Amino acid sequence: MKNILWVEVMLGEDFGVKKVQTINRRMFIIGAAKFIVFTGIIARLFSLQITENKKYLTLSDKNRLREWRLPPIRGEFLDYFENVIAGNLEVYQLHVIPEEVEDFKYLMVRLKEILNISNNDFKKIIKQKNSQKPWETIIISKNLTWEQFTKVNYYLHDLVGAKPVLSVSRNYPFNENYTHVLGYVSEASEKDILNNEIIKNTHVPGLKVGKTGLEKTFENELIGTNGIQRYEVNAYGKRIRQVDHTNGLNGKIIKLTIDTEIQKFCNELLKDVAGSISVMDIYTGEIVAMQSSPSFDPNLFLFGINQDDWQLIRNHPLKPLVNKTLSGLYSPGSTFKPMVALSALENGIIDENFKVNCSGKIEMYGQTYHCWKKRGHGVVDLKSAMKQSCDTYFYEIARKLGVDRLKETSTKFGLGEKVLNETFSIEKKGLIPDTKWKKNNLGKGWVIGETLITGIGQGYTQTTPLQLCQMTAQLANGGFKIYPKIIVDENSKTVEEIKFLMNENRKELEKKIMD
Repeated sequence: MKNILWVEVMLGEDFGVKKVQTINRRMFIIGAAKFIVFTGIIARLFSLQITENKKYLTLSDKNRLREWRLPPIRGEFLDYFENVIAGNLEVYQLHVIPEEVEDFKYLMVRLKEILNISNNDFKKIIKQKNSQKPWETIIISKNLTWEQFTKVNYYLHDLVGAKPVLSVSRNYPFNENYTHVLGYVSEASEKDILNNEIIKNTHVPGLKVGKTGLEKTFENELIGTNGIQRYEVNAYGKRIRQVDHTNGLNGKIIKLTIDTEIQKFCNELLKDVAGSISVMDIYTGEIVAMQSSPSFDPNLFLFGINQDDWQLIRNHPLKPLVNKTLSGLYSPGSTFKPMVALSALENGIIDENFKVNCSGKIEMYGQTYHCWKKRGHGVVDLKSAMKQSCDTYFYEIARKLGVDRLKETSTKFGLGEKVLNETFSIEKKGLIPDTKWKKNNLGKGWVIGETLITGIGQGYTQTTPLQLCQMTAQLANGGFKIYPKIIVDENSKTVEEIKFLMNENRKELEKKIMD
């Protein structure tokens, strides 16, 4: 019995020791785990607050601070006397970013009431919202009146997500007078953004870019850089206060050679007719005026032209969309006769005393070629033939001269080539034909009758009004080569310097002739 009790006591003691050991082991493991976890938490807190302090401070600021890019301020165009002919004006707009709006439907209903938005425009806004990303801006109105702008600001507490914006837009103070020179700007299209890296990097909703004319040619110089506004926002993204503002760089100011008063006068002369007037300085080649008629008001395109105005411009019988000065190709007619006479003199075919008896027509190889005066001009020399524009006289000297030599002289005076190089993408070269041209393009040989009609500026000959202006300017200055320009170059020679060079060249030429 004692032995049994002793064994039980011994077993009990062993069991108690093992139990205590198990408990101690578990407590150690739990304590170690707590220590490890606590150490990990301390280490993580140290990492977050000390080691990675700057990183998370930056992330915190990004949540607290928001950055808005402002539209760049476009460079201006000035005329020769530094009057602004394409400038900028401030416009009031209303923007909405859908992801920052608590109740988009409610907001739009309220804006429809406040701004009297038409049902058609309302549908367009809803359609735009459904077709774009929630963080992309929707421009509710591109040009608010002052009354509308103040009204929106008055109700702004009830328009969560609506942002009245002071923006900049193009302005053409002389309306249709400069349209075919400057062109116009309109909202950047997807094609504009994809094809131009500068537009892509500068783009903000509503950005205007050049579509035609000099506005398009000098787009990269004119566009400028974005200004930046930084705001502190609350948890809903609503602006609390402005923290910082950085001004962008304005686009380049470009000065033209055009005189606004002469340009306006040309526009008045061409009122209600289709035509073109070009005025050029005969010494410097500076274009003083360049008007194509009819024209249209480029301001109509700034905020999206309405359908009625567009149809009136597009379907106008006199074609106001065509720049007749640069891209209109016409037979030069009698304006080409000085070239024929000059070429004949230059090549020794005739002299100033060469005479032709004009009876009103000339017959050659079974074909009759008429003079504009049915009864003829009688016997005429070069001076009287030029004065009376006698067709028969020029038929005869063209026949003696030949079309190939005529082309050589014409090319020296700028015909058949672009006058302003690549300044205007729409400018056409025109055509001064010769025997080689016809063979290569039409596959036929040249015939004498074509030479005759070329001598009076008809047939295949095609020129632009600006080419004829350059030709006339060079004739007027004595044949001195000029290089037309429409942009003021401060480093170019003055009229006095050019006249001096012309006189020196003339003296050298006369000396060579005497020798």
